[in-house]
Amino acid sequence: MPAASRTVTVARPIGEVFAYFADATNSAQWRSGVKEITAEGEPAVGTVYRQTVSGPGGRGVSADVRITDYVPDRKVVLEGISGPLRPTVSYLFAPTADGTEVTFSLAAELSGLKKLLMNGPVQKTMTAEVAGLDRAKALLESGSA
Repeated sequence: MPAASRTVTVARPIGEVFAYFADATNSAQWRSGVKEITAEGEPAVGTVYRQTVSGPGGRGVSADVRITDYVPDRKVVLEGISGPLRPTVSYLFAPTADGTEVTFSLAAELSGLKKLLMNGPVQKTMTAEVAGLDRAKALLESGSA
């Protein structure tokens, strides 16, 4: 199963950091694979984000997600609901002496032909996506977010 995770400490208060990541429309600022994203409501369990991500050959692919778990200042979990890949996306938050620890994780179940053909490329994409967490950290700390 392709999966990737990254943890950073953002030198900002937990409420501010949580609000930024809980609103998935902000992900277009720091996740390189997100071409466009819109929300169908405020962040809460059940909120759907319609997104287009970069697919093979750079073409846009639908990859909508829905919030399935939402605990203010603690965690946000989203599940893929459209597209060829239906990942689980999670953000975990913890206060630290230096700000807020954020863990961003991606995982996807692949089976059959998808597992055989897509495992390597999906792993590579997930690894690149979680590396984008450093860009989010820089945006938040600079006040540009």
